[in-house]
Amino acid sequence: MTPAAARALLAGLVDYAGLFPPAALDMDAAVAEYARWRRAPEAFMLGRFVAPASRLVELGRAAEASLPLPGAGEPWRVSALLGADLHGDTARVASWNVSHSGRAAVDTVELRAASPEEAEAALDALPPGLTAFVELPLVSDLGPLLAALKRRGARAKLRTGGVVPEAIPEPGDVARFIVACAAAGVPFKATAGLHHPVRAEHALSYEADSPHAVMHGFLNVFAAAALARDGLTTDEVEAILREDDPRAFRLDDSGLEWRGLRVATEALAAARRDFASSFGSCSFAEPVADLRALELLS
Repeated sequence: MTPAAARALLAGLVDYAGLFPPAALDMDAAVAEYARWRRAPEAFMLGRFVAPASRLVELGRAAEASLPLPGAGEPWRVSALLGADLHGDTARVASWNVSHSGRAAVDTVELRAASPEEAEAALDALPPGLTAFVELPLVSDLGPLLAALKRRGARAKLRTGGVVPEAIPEPGDVARFIVACAAAGVPFKATAGLHHPVRAEHALSYEADSPHAVMHGFLNVFAAAALARDGLTTDEVEAILREDDPRAFRLDDSGLEWRGLRVATEALAAARRDFASSFGSCSFAEPVADLRALELLS
């Protein structure tokens, strides 16, 4: 049986981004994969479907046969990536939500900002009612950017990998991001490079000649985030991120433990709800398979 702490950690954890590399599925294939996992026992782990706002009409057409009728099932939740045309993209989101009312909804949007002023301007363009995740650069002082997000009720986004080794940030940079978000009271999500639970070397794409690199583990990142809320130092958080022994993480009904540090199941659920939201992954099958191999999923 899946331990209660594992269910608290994993609930809604994976936002499905099959449209993006390295999977880069076409829309029909990505929609079919998401619909299939919504019917699976592991559906409790599944978060939103991630799509560019510019492809929402295409998403609607591809998902038409899979979306529930109003009142007949849980609507699909969608996270829309906004591009340079913020006003056009937000108009697309509003129109799509009206045309799919009761069946699916874009309830979160994701965008980028490199400065507090850029973040403020982008957030000004958004209509009310949407949760915004703003991808931030991993600069040494995130304080001004996070303060701007906090004032506007927005959230942060962390890029944790990519299809080339240089896209993977150093554990120290990720640790500073997590500690800064915890100190500022700004929730965050992660994206890219978190297909596997525990830090290890993997291929970065599905090509035969793919480069290999040490990838961050999603168990590392979200355990570190939950423990960071208790006031861990950046060095302590970095140590959790660098952990490469799966046996160092213990999850049972009462909580999660890493090398003597422990967070109770209730606090873990609160951390996921209020602080460490989710991560985007182009694969849902890989996290599920790895968690089964670690006996964290029954």
